[in-house]
Amino acid sequence: MLMAARMVRKGSSVADIGTDHAYLPAYLILNGISPKALACDVRKGPLENAGKTVEHYGIEKEITLRLSDGFDEIEPFEADDFIMCGMGGTLMEQLVSRTYWLKDKRKRIIVQPQSHAEDIRRFFVENGFEILFEDACIDSGKLYCAMAAEYTGEITVKPLSYIYSGELSKCQKKEAKLFLENINSRLKKKLEAEKVHGCAENAEYLEKVTAELEETINGMQTDS
Repeated sequence: MLMAARMVRKGSSVADIGTDHAYLPAYLILNGISPKALACDVRKGPLENAGKTVEHYGIEKEITLRLSDGFDEIEPFEADDFIMCGMGGTLMEQLVSRTYWLKDKRKRIIVQPQSHAEDIRRFFVENGFEILFEDACIDSGKLYCAMAAEYTGEITVKPLSYIYSGELSKCQKKEAKLFLENINSRLKKKLEAEKVHGCAENAEYLEKVTAELEETINGMQTDS
């Protein structure tokens, strides 16, 4: 949560998609990072939990609760920075892809995918979004990454492995390197399976990706 919070631009209004207990927007309001926020969820139960958090901290005027499937019940002018945490990258891709007004250079999308981060990265790369920076951390023994992206309208050619590494290669934290090592290990296992039971085309693709990732990982500098 803190990784995503640090990517919010100071003074920006925010919309937290899949807010659950609204801990993230509450943090942003209480720490003076955002003046107002939308706490959105597709289910009533989490919104009720969010309401308890908002009431507890006395920030009812700053945070609006909203029942919404993704961005469906949000107007483009209601927020500057949009946050999605705690859901898979595949679902994130689906939610962003059906929201045309996110292709706005003034807006920022911040995501912390629980799995399949490559799916949301691929969407960003193929649809004119630039991934500005990424971060990684370990929580309860599990590795997580987060990224911030903004629309530029420009589609640039990236290495094959970019959807797996993104801008984590520039992050100097040991957690970023561990995250990429974990991804590469998983892809190598998939590669071996493809060699035995899969098709040659998939195996060739994975060989190139894992070789690129290996080079990226070996070239990373970490602070600790």
